[in-house]
Amino acid sequence: MSLPSINPTKTEAWKALENHFQEIKARQMQDIFSEDTTRAARLKIEWQDFYLDYSKNRITDETISLLLKLAEEVKLKEAINQQFSGEKINETENRAVLHSALRDFENMKPEVKATLQKMELFSKEIINGNYKGFTGKSITDIVNIGIGGSHLGPEMVTEALQFYRNHLKIHFIANIDGDDVVEKLNKLNPETTLFIIVSKSFTTQETLANASVVRDWFLKNATEKDIEKHFVAVSANEIGAKDFGISENNIFPMQDWVGGRFSLWSSVGLSICCAVGFKNFENLLKGAFEMDTHFKREEFENNIPVILALISVWYNNFFKSESEAVVAYSQYLHKLVPYLQQAVMESNGKSVDRNGEKINYQTGTIVWGSVGSNSQHAYFQLLHQGTKLIPTDFIGFSESLHGNMQNHKILMANFFAQTEALWEGTYKKTVENPFKNFEGNKPTNSILIKKLTPKTLGSLIALYEHKLFVQGIIWNIFSYDQWGVELGKTVAEDTLEAIEKGEASLVKSASTKQLVKKFLINQS
Repeated sequence: MSLPSINPTKTEAWKALENHFQEIKARQMQDIFSEDTTRAARLKIEWQDFYLDYSKNRITDETISLLLKLAEEVKLKEAINQQFSGEKINETENRAVLHSALRDFENMKPEVKATLQKMELFSKEIINGNYKGFTGKSITDIVNIGIGGSHLGPEMVTEALQFYRNHLKIHFIANIDGDDVVEKLNKLNPETTLFIIVSKSFTTQETLANASVVRDWFLKNATEKDIEKHFVAVSANEIGAKDFGISENNIFPMQDWVGGRFSLWSSVGLSICCAVGFKNFENLLKGAFEMDTHFKREEFENNIPVILALISVWYNNFFKSESEAVVAYSQYLHKLVPYLQQAVMESNGKSVDRNGEKINYQTGTIVWGSVGSNSQHAYFQLLHQGTKLIPTDFIGFSESLHGNMQNHKILMANFFAQTEALWEGTYKKTVENPFKNFEGNKPTNSILIKKLTPKTLGSLIALYEHKLFVQGIIWNIFSYDQWGVELGKTVAEDTLEAIEKGEASLVKSASTKQLVKKFLINQS
């Protein structure tokens, strides 16, 4: 069964939203809380340890009502059911999209359960020191070698759960930049380091090139036979991993129905297991599963991912806000935005709809941001007084993990103050100096979570996964292929051949040819 393929701009709801937008677009909404004393209590969703306040948005009850009708007209409910039931909704690659099945504790697939058990046993052996390297020493360092989803997810989660980390040191090699690889290796001891090569196909150029450099470095101190004690593969290509020298026992499988940017829940999360222990990894999965259940079963008006997606569509397609910021008030989440950038922009950066037709409306929002309160001393100036309307998600936690409540109170006071300042501005005040005028009316969503735990982190990540899915359905695009990424890889093969042969003439583009020529001259 194919996904619904409905051009959103042809729906009745879209046309009504266009008319509604003309009525509301210029309205300064700062007075709305005094005019509607129940607004803050109404425009919120409470779910488990999550509290979403979306009252500081340029929306009314009519806006939400029309957006919900839009979701109905594009058959969002039907699409959600198709994804969770395993329909091949990634139609251009003829694949199902079932990363949610990796954390389905109600009806877990046997192969998923078997992989999790293997991950649990392996990570426990590493953590407790029973797993020995080629000289009989225990492992002290884990290096994850991957790129894209094989890197961004594990690194983000490992950093986010720093508080829950054990004694093992976790490192990540992703960039093909050889200087970076050498810098990482210079800090490692081959006798006590385990390398996890993460590549679904075991053919990814950057990952295999880096793995080969690491392998050569390792063999300066060890033998070919020792490789099986220090190299592990996460891959669907068992033959390729074995040819590299990896033991069959140390190959962790990946499923075809798991996309790279949604794969941290799979065996790709092996480095997470080693860093925080399997129990915490399992709690991460459970948090995601509970958000899956909320998304799948909750009515849309009380559904956090759906509401956030609809609000994002409202700004992107009607206010023409091309970007949205994400600001987490926790240093632990400093890798969240790079992770979301891949998840969102690789998924929804499409200009052809599900009918194969060129799109004449905006899709894929640009996601950017960093952590608060650092960001307040950087790009918040643009949010407050710039000419661009940039909706912003604020994410914060009620509890401090280490108990430094004085700092935490200051941190969260800034969280709340910034959303208020962005909304209120100086609209109600007389400001004689025009340079100190703030028009306000700047929209934010506040996601307040009780505490950063593996479980709440899992829920937060899954929230954004479902949000981008909803956006893709509304925009009538396929969110789960990435042909743009594949194109870049293909072109790189031609330029690499020209560089290796020292013949710039092999390159077609005059501009690129000139660049390659200059590069070769500088190398000589």
